[in-house]
Amino acid sequence: MTWKTAYRSLYYSTMPEPDDLALPPKETALLVIDVQNTYLSRPDRGSLSADEQRHFDAWTPFHNRMHSIVIPNIHKVLARFRERGMEVVFARIACQTKDGRDRSLSQKMPGFNNLLLPKDEEASQVIPALAPRADEIVVTKTTDSALTGTNLRLMLHNLGIRHVVCVGIFTDQCVSSTVRSLADESFGVVVLDDCCAAATDDLHRKELEIINNIYCHVMTADELEAQFARA
Repeated sequence: MTWKTAYRSLYYSTMPEPDDLALPPKETALLVIDVQNTYLSRPDRGSLSADEQRHFDAWTPFHNRMHSIVIPNIHKVLARFRERGMEVVFARIACQTKDGRDRSLSQKMPGFNNLLLPKDEEASQVIPALAPRADEIVVTKTTDSALTGTNLRLMLHNLGIRHVVCVGIFTDQCVSSTVRSLADESFGVVVLDDCCAAATDDLHRKELEIINNIYCHVMTADELEAQFARA
């Protein structure tokens, strides 16, 4: 099975296979979404209570996927975009105020999304392994979508970008919201399966099935490279 037949929901189960993609380097950007220190740091398990250890263990598959699959693959894709002189853009969750009063409602709600990430603190920075270079654009957001509340759409337009390759976390939250916004703005969108993660593999797979073929094309990093090799 290839990207042309994988991740098909019932809506698209009978759809003909899509054509190969035309991704001109000067019109295609990589968007790295929310791969920040806050999501990769973990406490010492031995210091936790029994309930906290159960929660810690529930997140271990996510961390394993990030370190063994997602981060290495994003690093590889980043290198290829940079080698070709293609645009690389980063989005990160970060508020402008210390107390987070400028955050959107979704980031003030109780639970997982209750994020207080002031823009200059270590927790809000992109992880060192994928650190932006000096001339690469970084947008900060207090929303799930990287287009909502930022000038990213305008910058992509000014750069001549028509296609955006999305990678990062979380597949079912900020990645999905960004993909939908990009599609609504008539960008061609690619999401790289092995460069994204959700809290669980099931959530990851389900969300890719939901967004594939209508808001984006889902493929692997190697399949994207094969599309570039055709150009």
